[in-house]
Amino acid sequence: MSDDKNNLMLKDEVNDLLNAYVQCIDDDELEDWPSFFTDKCLYQVVPRENHEMGLPTAVMWCDSQGMLSDRITALRHANIYQVQWYRHIISNTVITSVVNDEIHVQSNYAVFKTCNDGESTVFNVGRYVDVIVRVNGQLKFKERSAIYDTHRITTLMVIPI
Repeated sequence: MSDDKNNLMLKDEVNDLLNAYVQCIDDDELEDWPSFFTDKCLYQVVPRENHEMGLPTAVMWCDSQGMLSDRITALRHANIYQVQWYRHIISNTVITSVVNDEIHVQSNYAVFKTCNDGESTVFNVGRYVDVIVRVNGQLKFKERSAIYDTHRITTLMVIPI
């Protein structure tokens, strides 16, 4: 098979992963969200300024599938917040490199939020920087960083980006 065809097939697989990931969140199937990650992983939501200055502070940070599951358990049973729904739009997915079976990917995202009053607003905008690996034939996130440009988060960030 040609390299071009392999590259297209890999990009399709990556896009399928990215789309399934946001669909899981948008459909409020959050208990399935940790399954998109490897057991030992990194998930973080980081302000752009912190990322550019090399500062480690993230507004959301988890380093294992267990921590991701705990986050969803807390969200469902401990946190109290206004009912809200999200819709993600992903664009400009680029495979930046493939090194030692790790697929490095960057894409842009926009997240719209609708509250129970029916008003929709832009909630968060930024880029995903991912390291994706194949586990038992299936692509999973080893690292997922949502680096956001939005300077003001208008409400509690409870649902993953």
